[in-house]
Amino acid sequence: MRFAAIADVHGNCAALEAVLADIAALGIRDIVNLGDCFGGPLEAGRTADLMLLLDMEAARTVRGNHDRYLLEMPAAALGASDAHAHRQLAPRHFDWLRKLPASMVYRDDVFLCHATPADDNLYWLEKVSPEGHVCLRRQEEIEAMAEGIEQPLILCGHSHIARVVQLSDGRLIVNPGSVGCQAYDDEQPVFHKVETGHAMACYAVLEKTGRGWVPQFRHVAYDHMAMSRLAAENGRPDWASALATGRVG
Repeated sequence: MRFAAIADVHGNCAALEAVLADIAALGIRDIVNLGDCFGGPLEAGRTADLMLLLDMEAARTVRGNHDRYLLEMPAAALGASDAHAHRQLAPRHFDWLRKLPASMVYRDDVFLCHATPADDNLYWLEKVSPEGHVCLRRQEEIEAMAEGIEQPLILCGHSHIARVVQLSDGRLIVNPGSVGCQAYDDEQPVFHKVETGHAMACYAVLEKTGRGWVPQFRHVAYDHMAMSRLAAENGRPDWASALATGRVG
């Protein structure tokens, strides 16, 4: 069994197209998508059209926190990134978002969610210190949030950090990293930055072997400067820096 996992596209259609081409070149047909599909100052409408086609052909998708914001919050109350996406989305795109579950089990062996099983806006594998440092969460805290999940492979996104954590019983939790946004800052729970230090799109290939599940992280080059320029044109220098360098300017 072999499939690809993508997450946190955030309206970056150019990055998604490059990742899908890389997946196809590997001969992989099955894809799971861990959410946060459209929110960002880029090309939400084009991304949505491609995502809907992908969903019909291959992907299984769970809802992310920004996907939920697009559905639940009035347009006037959305943050700048989600407001930009909202203006580009058509009714068919919102209909698709409404059908997405918060979590699912894929092929009996894999549990999918965006952030954690109980909270779509909480880092599972990372924790933010009071000083704003993002670091690996304590093992016992990670395992407590995995209680009741029987599948040997657990996939989550949200932090945009490609990471694998092995639980004491052998289960793996894998974050495939972000397709479309390699750096950002956030005010919650305190101000912090997440920076990968590179501008490549990221995803993961998961393969079931005789020794269990093995993740392979893939980094894909694409025309990230075109997306950086688009973010700047749309009044988002923070995104422009993140897309150009993988760092928050």
